Amino acid sequence: MSQSLDLPKLGTGPSAMLRPPEMLRNLQEQAPICKVITPAGDEAWLVTRHEEVKELLKDERINRSHPDPPSAPRYVDTPFFNLLITDSDPDEATRLHKSMRALLTPSFSARRLARLRHKVEALAEDMVQALVDKGPPADLHNDFSQPFALQVLYELIGIPVEDRMMILQLMGRMAVLHDPVSAEKGAEELFAYISALVGRKRGQPGDDVISRLCEAGVEDERIGTLAAGVLFAGLDSVISHIDVGVLVLANNPDKRDLAMRDAGTMAIAVEEVLRAAKAGSSMLPRWAAGDVEIGDVTIKAGELVLLDFTLSNFDTRAFDAPDTFDVTRAPNPHLTFGHGMWHCIGAPLARVELQTAFSTLFRKIPDLQVAVAPEDLKLESGQLSGGLLELPVTW
Repeated sequence: MSQSLDLPKLGTGPSAMLRPPEMLRNLQEQAPICKVITPAGDEAWLVTRHEEVKELLKDERINRSHPDPPSAPRYVDTPFFNLLITDSDPDEATRLHKSMRALLTPSFSARRLARLRHKVEALAEDMVQALVDKGPPADLHNDFSQPFALQVLYELIGIPVEDRMMILQLMGRMAVLHDPVSAEKGAEELFAYISALVGRKRGQPGDDVISRLCEAGVEDERIGTLAAGVLFAGLDSVISHIDVGVLVLANNPDKRDLAMRDAGTMAIAVEEVLRAAKAGSSMLPRWAAGDVEIGDVTIKAGELVLLDFTLSNFDTRAFDAPDTFDVTRAPNPHLTFGHGMWHCIGAPLARVELQTAFSTLFRKIPDLQVAVAPEDLKLESGQLSGGLLELPVTW
């Protein structure tokens, strides 16, 4: 794509928590579908309003195909981003996406989720009790949010306990934005590990995603792609929502107490956490398989489209007082989990994780407080997902 110097430029540095950047809010009001320059230096269409994002999520011409994948415009330069382009043929890309969903959906069935819920609850109970036993202060991000989300995900996918720290390190290297050599090496090592693990699972299957894909006859390379996708999709977002959800609830005791009344009120509160409480942006990159007219613009075939879930969740046309964190907000049509064929199949598990994390933390540590002002919290930069580096707490 040719670049234009006067186009807005998207960055990868830390963004403000709980409030979308002012520049992007202005774009939402004045140009809800507009050309921008991505952090990779390519042009893309940024879509920021709820209605337009939802409309494009339903349009099968907006998908994961590109006629020339090596030259496709990029949002960021990381090996993980290359996984997003699945084919040069749009019909084949759509078929592949639907078949991948069909393969993974049984792992998130109501029966399996109920069985996993017990493990999630037991894990949260043990981890929070360890915090209580150790006593304050603590870094909730590194002492709870990250290891809790990791252990749930590892259990789901089937990563052996002895390999889990290594996998975390490889994923961290893959997500680095400014060291492509290290990122590429991390990707190679991750896929080599998963390939070897698949071989072991074929001989000794367990009750996990990789084993079920093996039993379904899926080829090793495809299992590697699916497992890596689940790892990345299911980790950082949950960690960030736990961190920032605790921040908002701890700093608003009345809202925390309302959420803690019972399981029903907590479920509603979690939807508001999903809508509004996350550090960093949530951007879904897709490409136009054909010319798409929407509003007063035409997105040309092959162009990159960035669907901004964070901004759409703060759209005044879809939400009353979106800047207000309202734990009673209902209905809450947030797009955090996408929509239509792009709706996250792991959404039920993420909800269980968040409900369990908040309920357990505030039940066992009712006077949990964040030890620093929100503006003094350290945010990740140079990583694909962003998020907090730490969350100092006391009680």
